[in-house]
Amino acid sequence: MMREPQRVRAAGLPERVTIYEVGPRDGLQNEAAVVPVEVKAEFVARLAAAGHRVIEATSFVHPKWVPQLADAAELLTSMERVPGVRYPVLVPNERGLDRALEHGVEEIAIFASATETFANRNLNRTLESQFEMFEPVVARALAHGLKVRAYVSMCFGDPWEGPTPVAQVVSVGRRLLDLGCFELSLGDTIGVGTPGHVAALVEALGGPSRLAVHFHDTYGQALANTLTALRAGVTVVDASTGGIGGCPYAESATGNLATEDLVWMLHGLGVETGLDLSSLVETSTWLAARLGRPSPSRVVQALGENPSRTTAENVEE
Repeated sequence: MMREPQRVRAAGLPERVTIYEVGPRDGLQNEAAVVPVEVKAEFVARLAAAGHRVIEATSFVHPKWVPQLADAAELLTSMERVPGVRYPVLVPNERGLDRALEHGVEEIAIFASATETFANRNLNRTLESQFEMFEPVVARALAHGLKVRAYVSMCFGDPWEGPTPVAQVVSVGRRLLDLGCFELSLGDTIGVGTPGHVAALVEALGGPSRLAVHFHDTYGQALANTLTALRAGVTVVDASTGGIGGCPYAESATGNLATEDLVWMLHGLGVETGLDLSSLVETSTWLAARLGRPSPSRVVQALGENPSRTTAENVEE
């Protein structure tokens, strides 16, 4: 069996892509059973050992809304930080920022909506009033020397409102960048985007500078959409090891683009990632056993052991 793709350099692509790993936060947040903090800490350590240089560790969201991440402070205290690796944390508001500062976080992310309904359901805000919440968070974070990333969800479609107008996404995205966010991640939260839509949105935002992409694979379009974004000049791609994840506020949001599937494609195209594919597959197989179900990643299914034979109850520690 081939364990690495044949590398054939394709024209029109960046030489290197940064994979922004979201597995420990966006990946685990939708798990029904609470994952022990020691498993999360080992997951983060394994990701760093596989070559990741950006690992979104957790979120300081209220535990009432995302119980899976109630141990954020404990995780940040217990996990090992590898020099040269960034460990951003999602913060929803000023209270979340306070907690991040208390724990020495150097980089945060905020989470905005491109649609009215999702802003109301996820943030309890209107599309306009969400900025009243973000402005002091970003200003204070920057004043403390933190880097701030911005996510925009529902960029390609909303389960309640249907297609999201490109101009609406552009308006929200530009306002977040104007606040001082160094990077804007365009989220296809329910996975309905297609390559032409991706190209149009990147162009409407003025090109790839300061943009990242975050695709879910609901309709099997994540890799095609990623390749389109790369051809448009984007060099930062969000992904989740094992393809785990979803959104607790949108039932139609299935798993994230799997890091392994993305790495297989990029390495085959001759694009460097700095990641060791075998280590990622091993990590996903290990995590799948602890979650008690197989990884949805196609590469993990092809190269990894079958985790369905081993459940969280009978794994030997």
